Amino acid sequence: MPVSERETVAATHRQSIWGVPLALWSVVAAFGTYFCMYGFRKPFTVSDYAGQPILWGLGFKDVLVMAQVLGYMLSKFMGIKVVSEMPPRKRALALLGMILAAHATLLGFALTPAPWNCLWLFGNGICLGMVFGMVLGFLEGRKNTELLTAGLCVSFIVADGVMKSVGDFLLQKQGVSLYWMPVAAGGVFVLPLIGFVWMLSKIPAPSAADVAARSERVPMNKSTRGEFFRRYAVGLVLLAGAYLLITVLRSVRADFSKEIWNQLDPAYNAAIFTQTELLVGLAILLLLGSTILIRDNRRAFDVAMALGILGGGFIVLALVGLSSGVLSPFWFMALLGLGTYLPYIAVHTTIFERLIAMTRDRGNIGYLMYFVDAFGYLGYVAVLVVKNLMKSQGTQVTGNFLDFFVPLSWGVAILCVVMLIPCWLYFVRHPSTQGTPSKDVA
Repeated sequence: MPVSERETVAATHRQSIWGVPLALWSVVAAFGTYFCMYGFRKPFTVSDYAGQPILWGLGFKDVLVMAQVLGYMLSKFMGIKVVSEMPPRKRALALLGMILAAHATLLGFALTPAPWNCLWLFGNGICLGMVFGMVLGFLEGRKNTELLTAGLCVSFIVADGVMKSVGDFLLQKQGVSLYWMPVAAGGVFVLPLIGFVWMLSKIPAPSAADVAARSERVPMNKSTRGEFFRRYAVGLVLLAGAYLLITVLRSVRADFSKEIWNQLDPAYNAAIFTQTELLVGLAILLLLGSTILIRDNRRAFDVAMALGILGGGFIVLALVGLSSGVLSPFWFMALLGLGTYLPYIAVHTTIFERLIAMTRDRGNIGYLMYFVDAFGYLGYVAVLVVKNLMKSQGTQVTGNFLDFFVPLSWGVAILCVVMLIPCWLYFVRHPSTQGTPSKDVA
């Protein structure tokens, strides 16, 4: 249901008083919540699980990653309905419950003998797959949404590296055992998580000025979702295809960064995971967060699409730089990360936000994000299956990971650009985006 007149007036009054402090509060709350969530999701990936049980002919790390991603993918498909229909008043409690449930699965992972403890990571993925959409629901539909969402997205760029460093520290410096390390890492973040979720719950609804600039965001039922998809089917399918490809590359780079670094520089320090992602995160924040300065929704959409296409170019530059010896391993991973995250984060921060704003369609980003996210992770599952089939047929992908990763990066970069250009043209020429674009109001 739309916010009531009283709620709208109250929200406008609070935002007029707090202004910048409210924006800082919001971005800290969102960044902190999602950063902490990664403490329950990613630390297990820091180990290669050498010498651990083999299940169904697969290496144990491959089994663990596939189990979690399968659960995460299923959760994304569920989220198309659950997240898009979630009433704002229930978001905070729901996302806190899901993350704490994920922590319980890590306890099960520690207590259950290998290899069957992999089933707990499937449950972990189901618990965590809808968290992003619920956090995003607190931020969308505002005049500064891009900046807030960029801050949210930087959390998972930075957290991906930090959580690997945390996991490695617990294993190497604190002597925590391999299977107890994930639940121990999660325990570090329980109290901060509760604090950040409380901060989220105190963010007021979008003001009247926000609604005028970006359109009102409302829950979407099955009928509304179907109408929206039919109206923009061609563009959404092209965008989902490009997003699927970039999700695959982003996920492989994240989950198998240890294997990539073993090939690039066997003497690397675990801090490298954090250093590259901090650099990438800062660049993404500056590039995509600055789109809030573009008041014209149509132009902001165009800029975001252009940055997504530019990301494909950065991936190509990184690959050429590596093969020619111009780039060091550090700068290769940083530039490739920037190229990967530019289109990925542009979808999160700007493309869907400004699409709804310039068409004035009734809906929310949650539906659109979970539509593309579900198929993105479906693609990642498919790549993991192919990777392991190659291994079972004698192609040692894990032993020489760059032989798998470099061709994958080339393919994603080229195909992503090939899909994004006609997608951009489709939306630019769509009847609903014609006429005078809506602008932020002062």
